[in-house]
Amino acid sequence: MSIITTCLIVFINFSVWAKLSSPENLGHFAGRVSSYSEEARLVKFKVDFDNVKYLNKLDKVEFWTQHQKQARCEGIVLGRSSEYVLLKVPKYVNCTKLTTFTVGRYYYFQSQDLVNNITMGKELVEILAKKRLALNSKIKRNGKVISTYMQRVDGVNTRYEILQKKLQAEWREELAKLEDDQTEIQRNNEGLKIRLNEVQHKLEQYRVEDENLSIDRWSLDPNYYYLK
Repeated sequence: MSIITTCLIVFINFSVWAKLSSPENLGHFAGRVSSYSEEARLVKFKVDFDNVKYLNKLDKVEFWTQHQKQARCEGIVLGRSSEYVLLKVPKYVNCTKLTTFTVGRYYYFQSQDLVNNITMGKELVEILAKKRLALNSKIKRNGKVISTYMQRVDGVNTRYEILQKKLQAEWREELAKLEDDQTEIQRNNEGLKIRLNEVQHKLEQYRVEDENLSIDRWSLDPNYYYLK
């Protein structure tokens, strides 16, 4: 395929896309007469397009037959479903002069209100698409967190097992230090007691009396002396 042919195809596709996405085509649709009432000035059309959901009550539409594009009738939407649109035709008599309503007759429609509604719908869709993207991103991030839950639990368990072993080792070390200190203090205390006994013995040995004279026992016993 030549470059010129490729460019031509791209240009045609772009032109078709631009035509289909133009505001005029957004408000353009077609349908067939399903039923009508001249007395009530009502006409119900069978339609088949997805954007019918953007037709709201009291929206204005213009409609015409294939060969009477310049002679358009006006209608007001009174109700619609996924397949039918019920129009109130204020100038019903004038419309019948341009075209006769018969069941199955094919009509083209144009509605600026439909264009406005679809435009607003597109803006809403863009907002919702951004919200969906944001929510999907959050769900994806949360999914990763959820999927790694057991790994994170194992990591926490491993970290605290190491800390627990370290704490137990420090605990045993502190208890050992206390036990060594207790043994050393007890040994030191026993040595102090021995030294205390030695000092006490020497105090008794080298004690100095206040007087060198002592009371004689003989002078205190009357059996050994006579009173004059």
